[in-house]
Amino acid sequence: MLNIDLHCHSTISDGVLSPAQLVERAALRGVETLALTDHDDIAGLVEARQAAETKSITFINGVEISVSWRGRTLHIVGLDIDPGYAPLVEGLTAVRAGRTQRAENIAAELAKTGIHGSLEGAYAYVGVRRLIGRTHFARFLVEQGYAKDVKSVFKRYLVKGKPGYAPHEWASLSDAVSWICGSGGHAVIAHPGRYDLGKNVLSDLLDEFCALGGSGLEVVTSSHTLEQAQRFAQHAKDRNLLASCGSDFHGPGESHFDLGQLPEFPPGCTPVWQHWKNTITAELAY
Repeated sequence: MLNIDLHCHSTISDGVLSPAQLVERAALRGVETLALTDHDDIAGLVEARQAAETKSITFINGVEISVSWRGRTLHIVGLDIDPGYAPLVEGLTAVRAGRTQRAENIAAELAKTGIHGSLEGAYAYVGVRRLIGRTHFARFLVEQGYAKDVKSVFKRYLVKGKPGYAPHEWASLSDAVSWICGSGGHAVIAHPGRYDLGKNVLSDLLDEFCALGGSGLEVVTSSHTLEQAQRFAQHAKDRNLLASCGSDFHGPGESHFDLGQLPEFPPGCTPVWQHWKNTITAELAY
């Protein structure tokens, strides 16, 4: 069975390793096929692909797009995309522009609780692309002693109902799926277990996603328990969705799973890579 990781982040978004360093770590951990899926940005794909070629790793162009749906923030991963597809490039540019305003809003909310300097502090953790996200605020707050780790910061400050939360309107689900599919890629709902959706709302999401042309569901990922992986595997089978897997790795010490540290798919899953041409052959499927 191949060691495949189709969800991870570099310094282009909110990871701590550069694209090349990420590939180096993946190679050391035995990853054979890797997708870089930075938040709302594809600027690291060329560097990562070049590094992957030197390590004999099969590299997949990817992205993770921030989406607003029924007042919730969802993430849609695009796999095997064409990074030169103009609507995708233009759409991601627009999404990134909104991150700056959200960051200012987060800083303002934190200031109300007496936490000052968070915007400058968060930007100190941002990479050369200046793409800022909640994880950068979380690292600053850990540094300042407001929480023991990044995960704790999210629970105490950066999610809905907490003092550092700032609502934001991201791309629509239809736009995100359209950009991915239009580029020739597969649209995958990332870590569905994180959204805390009830049975009926989840069913509505999956129905709409499928109707728009979405084709995949992340079944195995760091935030899913074994029970959740089995449950989402069944959802995928029920709707003829392809199953994906990824560590959602951001950096050593921050991520529950390291690169390549993924459990197997539950039985009966159809892997998202089975139809990728000239990438992974049929006999490599789970």
